[in-house]
Amino acid sequence: MSDSRQSSSQSADSERSLFGEILDWMLAPLLFVWPLSIAFTHYFANNVANFPYDQSLREQVSAVARQVRLVAGKPVLTLPASARALLRADETDSVYFHVGSRGRLLAGDTEFPLPRGEVDPSIQSGEIYMRDLELNGQDLRVAYTYVADGKMPRERWVLVEVAETTEKRTQLASKIVASVILPQFVILPLAVTLVWFGLSRGLRPLTRLRKTIEAREPADLSPIGTRRVPEELEPLVEAFNEMLERMKKNVEAQQRFVADAAHQMRTPLTGLKTQAQFAMRETDPEALRHALRQIATGVDRATRMVNQLLTLARAEGNSLAQQSHEPLDLSNLLREVVEDWVMQSIHNGIDLGFETSGPCMVFGNPVLLRELTKNLIDNALRYTPRGGKVTCRVIGMPTVCTLEVEDDGVGISPEHAEMVFERFYRVDDANTEGSGLGLAIVQEIAAQHASTATLRPNEDGRGVTARVVLPIWYPPPPPLPPPDDFSELYRQSPQVGT
Repeated sequence: MSDSRQSSSQSADSERSLFGEILDWMLAPLLFVWPLSIAFTHYFANNVANFPYDQSLREQVSAVARQVRLVAGKPVLTLPASARALLRADETDSVYFHVGSRGRLLAGDTEFPLPRGEVDPSIQSGEIYMRDLELNGQDLRVAYTYVADGKMPRERWVLVEVAETTEKRTQLASKIVASVILPQFVILPLAVTLVWFGLSRGLRPLTRLRKTIEAREPADLSPIGTRRVPEELEPLVEAFNEMLERMKKNVEAQQRFVADAAHQMRTPLTGLKTQAQFAMRETDPEALRHALRQIATGVDRATRMVNQLLTLARAEGNSLAQQSHEPLDLSNLLREVVEDWVMQSIHNGIDLGFETSGPCMVFGNPVLLRELTKNLIDNALRYTPRGGKVTCRVIGMPTVCTLEVEDDGVGISPEHAEMVFERFYRVDDANTEGSGLGLAIVQEIAAQHASTATLRPNEDGRGVTARVVLPIWYPPPPPLPPPDDFSELYRQSPQVGT
């Protein structure tokens, strides 16, 4: 069950489309805003529809209010035919009016109720006000005003009201909403089509880039050109080119390893086969033991060559270099490697020494640096005759740590000293066994640590000194204390003048 869920989730992830995701993010806000636009349109349509009809109600209530006269403090209403014509209902809406004072109807529709209670203190006489009212299940829009003289108390003010049902307003608002909304049913599909077309055109460079990559040969690791790549895709193409460059280096390293292994292993394997055939034909026990010893020596030589080839391939392929570097004491690392070679130096009759100026911290890969020092010591012991001396030292300076391996062996000419770091290169007059890979490994590891290895003849003409200079490592400064601790630091610091 879990496998099926995992496979379904993986298939769902694989089916995700950048085009569809961008389209969703563009259309989702549109679909969210559209109902809001309808609501706002309806609100503003009602306001627009109310305005002319409210204005008409104001004119009607003002015309009726002008017909009210106060005689000896009592209201008198006379409505001419022109005023009554204003209050006539039409085929759509009904019109109501009344004039009253202190809850008593002076004129108008009896079914239209008079308001009870005192007049609101905020209302001024002669001003026209609007309100909404429901009568017999119908919504009414009411315009009203008060008629009074300066000495009349508020409870005797004459109220004049004209009301109208809201059917025409509703019809006008519906027409306004329809005139705005209906075109959107044409505009929205057109907008979606244009968005889809625009996205298709905008993502065309991505499609073209995909086709370019798909059309490449499997062995083609050359970088992709960025001339026609949009600005937004340039970082992606550059990152892809960097990955291709790393893959190219790894492939080249693998190809070199295969070629080197095929070339270098052919000779020892041929020798082993010859010795084995010779041993099979030999009947003398002593000669047979000699042939077997030669086979064992050849196997040891082939094993060492294979190990060095593997080490060089790993260093060139960055498999070990990509591991996390860490701070380490170069003096302590060299001391441990020298201790591993003491028995070999005693067997060869060589004085192997170690010198240091003290701890010297570098930032590097301990596995690779141990391999580097091991190859330098091995190279020095191979080219130093019995009775000679090999000195390994670490010299600490303010900015660098210098690793040196000095011997008093056969030495080397300056022109050969530059070439011995190439793989499989050996000095012509060298009488020692070797594969010619030790110093190539040293140079590759030094490059992984932002350094280079050098080999120089000693000033007295005897032996050589191999040197690798590494940047010194200093621990980062401690973080500043938080602001709350400044006062404590201030109290602990000595005060001037005390």
